Amino acid sequence: MNPILKYLKNVFAAKRILAGDTDLTGLLKADFLLQQLIKEDKVPGIAITVLKRGNSIFQKGYGYADLERKQLIHPKKSIFRIASVSKPIAATSLVNMVQEGLIDLDESFYTYLPDYPKKEWDFTIRQLASHTAGIRVYKGKEYGLNKPLSITEGLGLFKNDPLVYKPGTEYLYNSFDWAMISAAMQVASGIPFEEYVQERVLNPLGMKNTYIPECHSNYNRKQISEDVNCISSLPKNNTITTFYTKSISGFKKAIPVDNFYKLAGGGYLSTSEDIAKFGQAFLDKKIEFKEEILNQFLTAQEVDGNSTYYGLGWQVSEDAKGRKFFGHVGNGVGGYANFFVYPKEQLVFSILINCTDPKIQEDLDAVINCFFDEFDS
Repeated sequence: MNPILKYLKNVFAAKRILAGDTDLTGLLKADFLLQQLIKEDKVPGIAITVLKRGNSIFQKGYGYADLERKQLIHPKKSIFRIASVSKPIAATSLVNMVQEGLIDLDESFYTYLPDYPKKEWDFTIRQLASHTAGIRVYKGKEYGLNKPLSITEGLGLFKNDPLVYKPGTEYLYNSFDWAMISAAMQVASGIPFEEYVQERVLNPLGMKNTYIPECHSNYNRKQISEDVNCISSLPKNNTITTFYTKSISGFKKAIPVDNFYKLAGGGYLSTSEDIAKFGQAFLDKKIEFKEEILNQFLTAQEVDGNSTYYGLGWQVSEDAKGRKFFGHVGNGVGGYANFFVYPKEQLVFSILINCTDPKIQEDLDAVINCFFDEFDS
């Protein structure tokens, strides 16, 4: 089976039927399924926000933000690592930069970072954004790296390695692609990546609860705009969830990591409400993008005539029922996320979990299915 199709099959598997819950339907069943995930110790905590035509139809917290202190999850105030759901946020900033004429998607990456080590083949910003540039994936302990690197410093992890294939000939999903794009964006805009995102995406959309990790290296609090939402300036009424991993013996605190250097690919933290708000902005067209530019980001790319089910920073596909969506799944140290926007049905799903991949995607698919059942019945 094509590895992309296999991945999508795993991510959006068929709806399961639990014994004893066949009489439940719609929102009641969604609530039951989410409660079961906590009851069966499959996850420490979950926050979910679902919007229908811009209205919140389901918003709730389950389980604990901190197991030891029995601190409950709050969908508006609990802060999670959103992992690769960071990519659509970064991609939205890139759309803005393309529209402003600061970056050309089909320009060589070397136009923006000419000192980056030369490879056997040239590659473009578009190829980086679509994961077809040939950049390698994580090696060894890089996935859980805990070094205070700036975005530019982070490129040193892989910049001297060769490309793994000729750009444009294959698809290989990774987060280094977006670390490179964010470095190019800094050069093109003349300001730090996180400031550009704050000014052009987070502030306009009112995403006040979306944060960057602690500011490190070249970008400390004195050097960046005070408007940037740094996790060290978290309001008292918001709480960072404790990040966990799951083992045979139960949940344990995840290893410490520093995700600042890969902010664009997987470093942001947020609430389920903020991420849902972000998705709704695309349905409401709150950011005035030219349609011909935005469509390039929200159109699945092809390699050798086959769809990659991925646009530019966005997963663009359909679920097991054939319903079209765009969004992203995120998996990082201490965090797992589902973010899906269904344009036809006018539904937005934001589900955040404070645990490294808990292996419950089928359960989450079943939860999501409940909302379609609610409105189809």
